[in-house]
Amino acid sequence: MGFHDNEPHTANIAGRLNWLRAGVLGANDGIVSVAATVVGVAGVTNLPAPILVAGIAAVVGGAVSMALGEYVSVSSQRDSQRALIEKERRELADDPDAELAELTGIYRAQGLSDATAAQVALELTDHDALSAHLAAELNISQHEEVNPWQAAYASAAAFTVGAILPLLAILLPPAEWRIPVTFLAVLFALALTGTVSASIGGSSKTTSALRLVVGGALALAATYGIGTALGASGIM
Repeated sequence: MGFHDNEPHTANIAGRLNWLRAGVLGANDGIVSVAATVVGVAGVTNLPAPILVAGIAAVVGGAVSMALGEYVSVSSQRDSQRALIEKERRELADDPDAELAELTGIYRAQGLSDATAAQVALELTDHDALSAHLAAELNISQHEEVNPWQAAYASAAAFTVGAILPLLAILLPPAEWRIPVTFLAVLFALALTGTVSASIGGSSKTTSALRLVVGGALALAATYGIGTALGASGIM
């Protein structure tokens, strides 16, 4: 066997890690935004009906917004990728010799000898010229096109999963425990997502978790304070 069993060399590892990271961030957005909404309403009233309505509205609106934003972003990325592939295909058809020389230069710049670089470029060109140039020049593959619909669904799903926690935390406990339980549940969830995100990216778990916990605590405190002030003022 030439490869390690636990290293999937043929898989798009970077792409999978990006999807996983996007899922974690989407869930984190759901946690923070919905929690901030429901504790803000809870600062005005302890009645479950208004809190539930506000929470559901925040979940639906946030999920749709996340899906739309991801769809537009990934669609633009896909269009750019298609344009680059078509441009490279035209260049190979118009001037194959210049493209072969360009590919040879790329491998020479990576440390191969002139003879080896020329041989590698020639063999890869004979096998699949377009794929060879896309990988060497642009680090993309014509067989791994991004899917905006898939990105939209994944983003909306991740947001919704994250949003369920604060919604349940604010509605299930008795009225006097709603706010503290929600704060604790949300901060714990943010610490968890921060740790997972850091594990994916290889950064400090403590720093990432602390950053999210502090940011989430500030968001919750701000919206709860505003809701309490509005409730006390008699405006609401």
